[in-house]
Amino acid sequence: MRREIEYQWRVRELMARQRMKSSTDLVEPLRERGITLSASQIYRLVAQDPERIAFKVLVALCDILHCEVSDLVTFTATDARTARRRTAASGGSDIPDLRNYRPVRARVIDEDDG
Repeated sequence: MRREIEYQWRVRELMARQRMKSSTDLVEPLRERGITLSASQIYRLVAQDPERIAFKVLVALCDILHCEVSDLVTFTATDARTARRRTAASGGSDIPDLRNYRPVRARVIDEDDG
């Protein structure tokens, strides 16, 4: 039977508990642990759910945020057949799943450029 796995990446929530307001707050703590990532890589690590992550980075985040791996990422696994049946029983696509929507990044254009 095929299984569907969903996970929640909770790095932002744990950063907020440590009073870290932006992804740049992780640059120096990661560097202290021997991990050098660019600002954009760290931003993506915080802002998006990673498809894959280096184990060393995962462990460093747990050390920085004073948490366990199970606090950083939570997951659920269900049978694919059960998930489809549950969707059909709940009325299908009448109510959109808001987790699938992300804000669109705004582009600021100077009047001189246009």
